[in-house]
Amino acid sequence: MKAMAARALWQLAKGNSPICRSITESRALLCFAVLLEKGAKEVQYNSAMALMEITAVAEMDADLRRSAFKPNSPACKAVIDQLLKIIEKADSELLIPCMKAVGNLARTFRATETRMISPLVWWLDEREAEISREACIALTKFACTENYLCLDHSNAIISAGGAKHLIQLAYFGEQIVQIPSLVLLCYIAMHVPDSEELAEAKVLTVLEWASKQPHLIQDQLVESLLQDTKGKLELYQTRGSRGFH
Repeated sequence: MKAMAARALWQLAKGNSPICRSITESRALLCFAVLLEKGAKEVQYNSAMALMEITAVAEMDADLRRSAFKPNSPACKAVIDQLLKIIEKADSELLIPCMKAVGNLARTFRATETRMISPLVWWLDEREAEISREACIALTKFACTENYLCLDHSNAIISAGGAKHLIQLAYFGEQIVQIPSLVLLCYIAMHVPDSEELAEAKVLTVLEWASKQPHLIQDQLVESLLQDTKGKLELYQTRGSRGFH
């Protein structure tokens, strides 16, 4: 019954703000957190999928995001704790929906709350391209310009060792992960162009290489980000900023 109920809520929540509001105004978030921790396998999966859909709606609906996912709300805290536990313990079937849910909530986290960055960065160093791709996409929601804490989050990604993983993925990753890794690398470099870690990792060289790869610059977002970021990094280099030699 629990598995069926969680599945029904998952299907009902898809793209539906009023339904998501009804779900989050009940005790459902707290229940999902408990089911993620203690439920049977099918219940856990359906709960993770339901949370992925609810957070996807909340990402687009600022009112729902503010009411349902207040950082100090016990239900929100319980959900995030469980999502992070799953990401940290590498439960393969639940991993991707939980990554997506954390990414969807990127705009709800405070600057000081960086505990979700390291587990996502860790998954950048993963042989399975789809998992690395989802980690890139989730982290991009923290580092993109639309997130008003993008500077803090970009610094947190660099501190967690994200740059070297992203460079590996940009050079050697499969195509499905190359573009998301380049997009994330561009956002980080754009927000923290004076980072010594990025200079030492030769990020500008990577971006110059990427801008000559036809299959990468077919994507308009990538092409535009590459141009903007290269310009910014070159500006800092020509100023002789410390660390850029």
